Amino acid sequence: MIVWDAIQSAAQAAVGPTGAIYALAAIGLNVHFGYTGLLNFGQVGFMLVGAYAVAAAGATYGLSLWIGVIFAVLAAIAFALLLGLPTLRLRADYLAITTIAAAEILRLLSNSSYLQPVTGGVFGLQQFAGGFYDMNPFPSGRYGAGDFQFAAGDLWVMLVTWGMVLAFSAAMFLLMHSPWGRVLRAIREDEDAARSLGKNVFSYKMQSLIIGGVIGSVAGIMLAINQQAVTPTAFQPEVTFDLYTLLILGGAARIFGPILGSLLFWFVYNFITSLLSTLTTDGTIPTSILSSDKVGAATTGLVGLALILLMAFRPQGVLGDRREMLLDVR
Repeated sequence: MIVWDAIQSAAQAAVGPTGAIYALAAIGLNVHFGYTGLLNFGQVGFMLVGAYAVAAAGATYGLSLWIGVIFAVLAAIAFALLLGLPTLRLRADYLAITTIAAAEILRLLSNSSYLQPVTGGVFGLQQFAGGFYDMNPFPSGRYGAGDFQFAAGDLWVMLVTWGMVLAFSAAMFLLMHSPWGRVLRAIREDEDAARSLGKNVFSYKMQSLIIGGVIGSVAGIMLAINQQAVTPTAFQPEVTFDLYTLLILGGAARIFGPILGSLLFWFVYNFITSLLSTLTTDGTIPTSILSSDKVGAATTGLVGLALILLMAFRPQGVLGDRREMLLDVR
């Protein structure tokens, strides 16, 4: 019974709004890392600019949510240009360093008292997505079967976000089977060879960074709408590494890799969390071994161990090809 309850809770979390949002963000990261070979360690930064742009538009300036979406896309493009212009002509590790630092700088700025009139500082911004929920076709209540149910608002966010995941996946399929996508793959395999064929490698890398960043900002928008709140603590660096985990788990450079990876990652993560919480609460696991307040840390450790084993024995993930992990980072 305990295991079944944990399975049910994990499955609900995997297909819920959070799983869909992470799948969406991982699609953007897949454009960078999977298809182009860009070591972007700051995808959470794109999510942050998307979330804060839409939140500030509504909560701070009283603008329409849809105007906030436009601002979020423009902010993501500006952030990509800011990151890419000085780094994409250099070694790949410069981009990795720059992206993780820039994402953390943005988080600290949003947390600062200087920008508190716009970002809300440590308190963040709340209640700005009324326009989205006003479009909800589901009357108030819960929907589903048995204990597998979602509130009307969660169901609306989930359906919209999974719809976006499918739409962006279809767009990626078309792009990656076009001449443009084939150039990206050539750059990932050997950018010197692509350059020798007359391709403007810098331009293609910049386009990839912008497209993946915009998709990441859309994920940030949906994260903000789902929570009806935006705070700096939601955009810690580990979010990017969670995205890498689920992307590698599903299979980099695969259309359905981010989707499968998100479903598996959130299922396993929530299954372990739910199971350990129950076992510590009812005393099956003594407090001398694991207390209830340490369940989160234990879950993170077990997921990290699983990632180590995954990278050791199947680095290409479930759907991937081992050759996809051999990147040209010169």
